[in-house]
Amino acid sequence: MYMEDFIMKFGYFDDTNKEYVITSPKTPLPWINYLGSENFFSLISNTCGGYSFYKDAKLLRLTRYRYNNVPLDSNGHYYYIKDGDTIWNPGWMPSKTELDAYSCRHGMGYSVFKGTKNKLTAELTSFVPVGETCEVGKLSLTNESNETRNFSVFSYVEFCLWNAMDDMTNFQRNFSTGEVEIHGSALYHKTEYRERRNHYAVYAVNAPIAGFDTDRDSFLGAYGENSAPEVVVNGTSKNSVASGWAPIGSHHLEVSLAPGE
Repeated sequence: MYMEDFIMKFGYFDDTNKEYVITSPKTPLPWINYLGSENFFSLISNTCGGYSFYKDAKLLRLTRYRYNNVPLDSNGHYYYIKDGDTIWNPGWMPSKTELDAYSCRHGMGYSVFKGTKNKLTAELTSFVPVGETCEVGKLSLTNESNETRNFSVFSYVEFCLWNAMDDMTNFQRNFSTGEVEIHGSALYHKTEYRERRNHYAVYAVNAPIAGFDTDRDSFLGAYGENSAPEVVVNGTSKNSVASGWAPIGSHHLEVSLAPGE
């Protein structure tokens, strides 16, 4: 049974699939789903904001989130689509480009984001597999036009430097310790690994990449922001390697889709 006869201002309950379907990204506040397994957890909003952690949300925080930032719900697990001069996101944020169609389906342990712009549709399914210590983002792209489409996809996460409290306060130490390692499409966040900690994080994609970035300032550009990162605007990764400062993970994929593909 679908509850579309009882649509509220921002969505409705889908009883058949046990989901809440959000039909507008401009909810009064971030509407958040909880994803998790035994040891790995993610919080994700209806616009792809949120963060991940391993076992402990304070001491083993994996990705950075700014609670009191303006606008609200800043930083998340983002995918940018650059189609010609148009830049947009399946979950609307952070570019906030108006979409031709949008939906977010918060289910039991997963969320599905679907956005359409100029007859190009992106569907992102985010979930944490049972028994695993990772979050999976499955991105499906469909060309609904009658022409071949060539475009780029850029992923983006900003790593937290493990201790969420220190990450917000002890800037001097954080900015001198950031460390990454790159192996193909796998980007390793290794800050303080083997010195003070016995763990690291990895951000990877299972497709050939055209480039990568691991330094936030290089990705955003001077005085840049995540609504329009310099790398995405220019359509080319800088292959930056973070040495201190603020480590991130970003992949650049070049995509070509035939009509209907």
